[in-house]
Amino acid sequence: RAQAVSLHDMVANSSQGKCTVKRGDSTQEVDTKELVPGDLIVLPRSGSCIMACDAVLLTGTAILNEAMLTGESVRVTKSALPRHEEEELYNIETHKRHTLFDGTEVIQTRFYGDQDVVALVVRTGFQTAKGELIRSILFPKPMDFKFYRDSVRFILVLFCLAAVGMIYCVYLYIKRGAPASMVILRTLDIITIVVPPALPAAMTVGTVYAQSRLKKQLIYCISPARINVCGKLKLLCFDKTGTLTEDGLDLKSVIPAKDATFQAEVEDVSSLEDEDKLKWSLASCHSLTTINNVLTGDPLDAKMFEGTGWMLEEQGMDEAKYDKMMPTVVKPSQTEIFTIDSLPLELGIIRQFTFSSSMARMSVIVRDLRSSNFTVFTKGAPEKLEEICVKDSLPEDFHTTLRDLTIKGFRVIAMAYRPLSEQVNYLKVQKMKRDAVEKDLRFLGFLVMQNTLKPETKPVIKELKEAALKIVMITGDNLLTGISVARDSGIIDPGDRVSVLDAVIREDGEVGLQFQDAEGHGDEEVEILVSNGSSPDSYQNGVIRIQLESPVHLALTGKAWSILTKHFPELVPRVLVRGAVFARMSPDQKAQLVEEFQTLGYVVSMCGDGANDCGALKAAHVGVSLSEAEASVAAPFTSKIPNISCMPKLILEGRCALTTSFGVFKYMALYSMIQFISVVILYTNNTNLGDTQFLYIDLVITTTVAVLMGRTNPWKVLVKQRPPGSLVSGVTLFSIFAQILVTLAAQLIAQFYLQSQVWYEPVHPSSPEDEIVVDASTTTIFIVSSFQYLVLATVFSKGPPYRSPFYTNYLYLIALLGLSAFTAILLFIPDWPRAWLQHFFQLQPLFIHYKIGVMTIVAVNAIVNILIEISVNTGSWVKTVAHCISRKRGPKNRYKLVLKDLAMDIGWPRNNQSYPSTYS
Repeated sequence: RAQAVSLHDMVANSSQGKCTVKRGDSTQEVDTKELVPGDLIVLPRSGSCIMACDAVLLTGTAILNEAMLTGESVRVTKSALPRHEEEELYNIETHKRHTLFDGTEVIQTRFYGDQDVVALVVRTGFQTAKGELIRSILFPKPMDFKFYRDSVRFILVLFCLAAVGMIYCVYLYIKRGAPASMVILRTLDIITIVVPPALPAAMTVGTVYAQSRLKKQLIYCISPARINVCGKLKLLCFDKTGTLTEDGLDLKSVIPAKDATFQAEVEDVSSLEDEDKLKWSLASCHSLTTINNVLTGDPLDAKMFEGTGWMLEEQGMDEAKYDKMMPTVVKPSQTEIFTIDSLPLELGIIRQFTFSSSMARMSVIVRDLRSSNFTVFTKGAPEKLEEICVKDSLPEDFHTTLRDLTIKGFRVIAMAYRPLSEQVNYLKVQKMKRDAVEKDLRFLGFLVMQNTLKPETKPVIKELKEAALKIVMITGDNLLTGISVARDSGIIDPGDRVSVLDAVIREDGEVGLQFQDAEGHGDEEVEILVSNGSSPDSYQNGVIRIQLESPVHLALTGKAWSILTKHFPELVPRVLVRGAVFARMSPDQKAQLVEEFQTLGYVVSMCGDGANDCGALKAAHVGVSLSEAEASVAAPFTSKIPNISCMPKLILEGRCALTTSFGVFKYMALYSMIQFISVVILYTNNTNLGDTQFLYIDLVITTTVAVLMGRTNPWKVLVKQRPPGSLVSGVTLFSIFAQILVTLAAQLIAQFYLQSQVWYEPVHPSSPEDEIVVDASTTTIFIVSSFQYLVLATVFSKGPPYRSPFYTNYLYLIALLGLSAFTAILLFIPDWPRAWLQHFFQLQPLFIHYKIGVMTIVAVNAIVNILIEISVNTGSWVKTVAHCISRKRGPKNRYKLVLKDLAMDIGWPRNNQSYPSTYS
C-alpha cells in the first residue's frame, strides 16, 4: 500500500507544471495534464524541463537524460524528424532517436536561426513509455510460482476438512436439542478455526523481514512477492559491460589500415598525423556535446575523442542558437598560425546519424572548413561495417586480426569513411537518407578499447557456480570478446571447450547452422545442420563430422539465434542448456532468450545496467538493475552496489524467506488443526475454550510466533540444493500429516488420562445452550494445546542450510522461552500468590500428580515432534515413498529431461545422430 501511494505521488508530482502549446495561430500556456495528441509544444530554450508526454521532435535538437526509463545516465541527443516521402509513416520504434519520451529530462535544446524547438505530442497518459512502465509496476506480469498455487490448493483442502467438522458440529448440537442460533454460531466457529484469516498476513512476514534486510544492504525491492522466487533461482543471466566488467572503457590503441593493409599498432592516438583520415574519424564520429563547459556524452566517445588531443567547440552558450552551417567544430588543440592562403584545420560536424543498436553503428557528415566537400565517417561493430565497406579496402587478415583482439578480451570498433560527391551541397546533406550515406565506405582501421573485469566478478561467479547455479552471459558485444570475458570471470572453466554455433547461408539460399571450435584448436571436422534436410554429396547427408570433447559450452550470436529459433526449433532446448555466451543480442532477443529459458522450467534472473537490458529485466522471474537512476523501477530489484555481489545476497535472502514461508505455512496449518482437534474434543464433552483462553492462543502465542519467526537471518553459505518450492511435495505433506496425527494422539491421550482419574466427573449442562468452561477437560486440553503450538513453532523454525539456527533470533528465542514458562505457570501454580490468574484464564484446579502426568505427555509429544521433523528432513526415504505413490519415474522440468538426454549423448554436438527435415 505504501509503495502504491509513493508511486502515485511520484507520478502526480512529475506531471504537474505548465508548457507552451501552439494551437492554430495562437500560442498559450496550458497545464501539462491538458495535453492531447496532435498538440505542438515549444520546448524552453534553456532546457531544464521534464517531458510530460511522448512527443516527436520537429525542429531543432535536444539533449536528454533518459535515465528515468532506461537506467543509463549517458546523455542522449535527439534530432528533428527528417523529411521523407509522404508514404512513410511515423513509428515510435523506428523513429526512437527523434522521439522525446515522457518522464525524461530535457537538459539542453539547440535551434536554428530564430526557430523554436517544437515537438508534436504523439502519446499521453498510460499510453506513453513512462505510462507503460508505471502500469507494469502497478499490474506486474503474474508469476507462475508453485508455492503460491499450492498454498491456495491447501487452503481448499482445509476448507473441505472444515466442512467435515461443520457437519459433525451440526449433528452434535442438533442431537442435544440446541437452538438454531447456537448451531450456526458453533458451525461458523469451525470455519474460522480451520481456515485462519491471519494466514495470508502470516505468510508475508518472511518476505517483509527479508525486504528490510535487503534494504540495509542497498538492495531495493518494489515487488516483495519476488523475494520468495529468488530462493528457487536456477539460472542467472548477466549483461557484460557495466555488469561483469567496468562501465568505462580505456583507449588501448588504434590499428590503422592503408591500401588494404594493417599498419603498426599505435597506442598514442594523438601522435597520428592531423591530416590522417583515421584521426579525423576519431575526432568527429561521436555524439559529444558541452553542457556548462563540460564535455558530456557516451563514455566510449569521450575516451576516443580525448585520445586525439583535439578540442570541441560549439557556437555560443548552451542555450544559444546554432550557427546555421556549422553546429559543432572539432580541431587540433594547437592550431598553427594561418594566413589567407593557408587556413587552419577545422572540421565542422554538419549532420549526425545517432547510434542504432539494431544497426550497431553511427555516422556523421563533416566538412573540412578549408574546402567545400563533405565526408562521411562511420564507426561501429566490425561485422556490421564490413557489410557496407568496399571489399578492396578491407585487409586480407581482417578477420584474423579481429579474432586475435577479441580473444584477448578487447572491445574492437571499426572505423570507415567516404568522401561525398562534389555536387552534394548543404541542403542535400540535410535531406540524405541514412542508407544512402552508409554505403561504399572505405575501411580506416580498428579502434581497440580495453574493458577490465570488476574485482568482485570472479569471486561472485565462483560462489554461484559452487552452488550449482547455471550462469549465462547475454551481451550486445562481440562474440569472441564475450567468450574471453566468460573465461576470465570463471563462467567457462579453463579446461572446458567452447563451440561457436554460427549461421551458414549457402549460395542457393539454404540456411544452416555450423558448429566450430571457438579458439580454432586443430583441424576438427565441422558439423553443419541443413535446414531442409537436403543431402548434397558435399554435405554427406546434411552433416559434416566434428569431434568436440566434453564438457562443451555453446556460444552464439543474435543472428545465429534468429536462424536457430526459426529453422531449428527442436534444437533450441539443447542449445539453451549448453549455452554460456549469447553475443550481439538485440534488446528484443535478450527478452526472448529469457522467456525461452523459462519455458524449459528454469527460474531465471537477469542482472543488467542499461537500456538494452530493460526488456529482459521485465521478462525474467527476478530482474536486478545495477543502475542508480530512477528508471531502475523497470526491474523488481535495484542494487545501489554497482556489481554482481548483490546476487548471492538476493539468493540467500530468497532461500531464507521461502523457507520461512514454508515454516509459517506449516505452523499455521498445524495451529488450525490443533485448535480444530481441541474444539471438537471439547464440543463432544459439552465444554469449550473460554474467551481468555482463545485470546491467549490466537493473540499471544500464534501472533507472536508468526511475527517473530521471520526475523531469523539467512545462512551465510550458498549450498547446492535449493529449498522446496511446492507445498504438495512428499516431504512437506508427510511432515504436516505426521505432526497432525501426533498432536491428535497427544490430546486424546491427555483426555483419556483425565477420564481415568478417580476424581474426574464429566460435566452435565443444565440446558443445551449452556457450555461449562471451568472444567478439568478444558484446562487439560488448553494446557496441552498451548505447549503444542510452542513446540511446533520451534520444530518448524528450520535452520541451516537456508537459515541461521532459530536460537540466533534472540527475540524469537526469548518469546518461546517466556511463553513456555508462562504456560507452565498456568499449569502448576495458577493460584500463586493469588488466584486472580486462575480466574482470569478460567482454569480448573488440578492435583499435582495429574499435572506431572500432563507435563509428561507434553514432553513425549515434543520429543516425537522433533524426531519426526528430523527424520523427514534428513532422510531420503520420504522422497522415495512419495515417488512410489505418485509413480514419478523421472524429472518433470524440461531442462532436466534435456540434460538427461545430453548425458546419453556426451559428445554433442557432433554427427552421431541424425537431424530430420522437420527443422525447416
